[in-house]
Amino acid sequence: MKRTAWSLATALLLTIASPLQAAKYTIDTEGMHAFIHFSIPHLGYSNLIGRFNRFSGSFEYDAEQPEASKIEVTIETASIDSNHAERDKHLRDEEFLDVDKYPEAKFVSTSFEPDGAETATLKGNFTLRGVTRPITIEVMKIGEGPDPWGGYRVGFTGTTKIALSDYGITKFLGKKSTEVELVLDIEGVRKNDNPVH
Repeated sequence: MKRTAWSLATALLLTIASPLQAAKYTIDTEGMHAFIHFSIPHLGYSNLIGRFNRFSGSFEYDAEQPEASKIEVTIETASIDSNHAERDKHLRDEEFLDVDKYPEAKFVSTSFEPDGAETATLKGNFTLRGVTRPITIEVMKIGEGPDPWGGYRVGFTGTTKIALSDYGITKFLGKKSTEVELVLDIEGVRKNDNPVH
């Protein structure tokens, strides 16, 4: 009896000392269930919409301990797509993304602060054109659960705005075109589960 009680106490102490780690997820770019969009006013008359077609990343998330969440995303800047080949060529050159010199942009989180049942503020460092600055992303959880292929998924959407001049883009595009809005629609597949579809 004493041995059983001792075993239970030891197991409890080990559990407290070594809490369960957040599950690790791979962003589902293979199955094209994740998107990074951008929007910027065009001359103040309309919005120019586009996206980045190639990126990768992973995150850690546990609904019981969301404050422990972490995420890293790497974007291939040359994959910019505004649905206009000549404009995309211009956006890749030295005045804008300078993709030959800076082929990647990267976000690495520093904190995840829940502020509601399904919302949170994600903070981290965003690197673009060799410049790293802190940014804040407003996050909303879309949902989580099993998928039809034996895996487990969780998805979020996040929005932020960055000032072009903060990253060395000084081309004047109009008074209303100094910031670009980024929208990240991220669906992750829990690692070690079945392949994505």
